Amino acid sequence: MAKCKITGKGPLVGHRVSHSNIKTKHRQQPNMQRKRIWDETTSSWVTLRLSTTALRTIQKNGLRAVLKDAGLE
Repeated sequence: MAKCKITGKGPLVGHRVSHSNIKTKHRQQPNMQRKRIWDETTSSWVTLRLSTTALRTIQKNGLRAVLKDAGLE
């Protein structure tokens, strides 16, 4: 299951609806990316699997601030 540890985004469930109105289950996965991020405090690379929303938040606020807000530090 693809779930972002920072934002908590997970898959959404819905239906694909055909022209004849037949509904079949469909899962929409979040846009997850594997990214290496430089950690200033430990002076090392950290590999994370994040949603693109979390990547944008890290670019804006910094890695340590985002981890602290998410309760992971």
